[in-house]
Amino acid sequence: MANMEPGKEAYFEGRYVPIEEAQVSILTHSFNYGTGLFEGIRGYYSDAEDCILLFRLKEHVERLVRNFNVLCMEIPESAEDIEAICVEVVRRSGFHEGVYIRPICYKSELSLGPKLNGVESSFCCYVIKLGDYCEIEAGLDVAVSSWRRLSDNAIPSRVKSVGSYVNSSLAATEARQAGFDEAVFLRQDGSVAEGSAMNIFIVLDNMLITTPPTADILVGITRNTVMELAREELGLEVVERPIGRSELYVCDEAFFCGTGAQVAPVRSVDRRVLGNGTPGPISRQLQQLYFDVVMGKVDRYRHWCTPVS
Repeated sequence: MANMEPGKEAYFEGRYVPIEEAQVSILTHSFNYGTGLFEGIRGYYSDAEDCILLFRLKEHVERLVRNFNVLCMEIPESAEDIEAICVEVVRRSGFHEGVYIRPICYKSELSLGPKLNGVESSFCCYVIKLGDYCEIEAGLDVAVSSWRRLSDNAIPSRVKSVGSYVNSSLAATEARQAGFDEAVFLRQDGSVAEGSAMNIFIVLDNMLITTPPTADILVGITRNTVMELAREELGLEVVERPIGRSELYVCDEAFFCGTGAQVAPVRSVDRRVLGNGTPGPISRQLQQLYFDVVMGKVDRYRHWCTPVS
């Protein structure tokens, strides 16, 4: 990620502290076993309003709190508290540009043993500056990974757990070492799941298609946003169904989406060029609409933007 300067303060185990004091011990359970949950929330700086607009803050926090149940987590902070903390760390940063907020709930106990129940949890949150996470203009060259997406009965991808991102790292690294920009995960049955850390859509016969929540994917906030915008604003038919690998080669368009990726068109898959090798018209329309929405320019969706002065 480019421009990863952190804010001066973080929220750490119940109080705001200088970022350099927000540290965990090497004995911490989550450091040893990957027992943490996190969210990624973007904030977009609006020149017109001279503030940062946090995109779908409430939905991100709701997903985080809902998933506490999977990792048997309990913390004193409520969902409302977490929202307020996210706003406050951005306010304290003093940034006047795009940011990324990372709230994390983690097993903070200094103990050994790969278990979840009865292990103390804590909460922390920090913010960094963030520009574009990946190429969003020219289009991405992607490859189907030899690594398979973790199944819901192994480590559920619907939960943004710290440990599970080793899976994402392996796929993304393999793709980049082979000269590609990004990876596409297949499931154990050979059908498409998603990108290394982002959801995927294809356009086929003027229909927008994405993999369903049961396809070992993160049920993304940006994914849901794109689906709603496509239906309500562009009048597209949106279908959630399994996608076969070869459909990636014959589709008219494809793009990734996510908090980091935003809306990132794909121009080739496994060196098969899609369309004319440039981002397709539907991908472009959705990308422009998405950026208008996150910048607070579309009144109908203004409630998705939380301003931080």
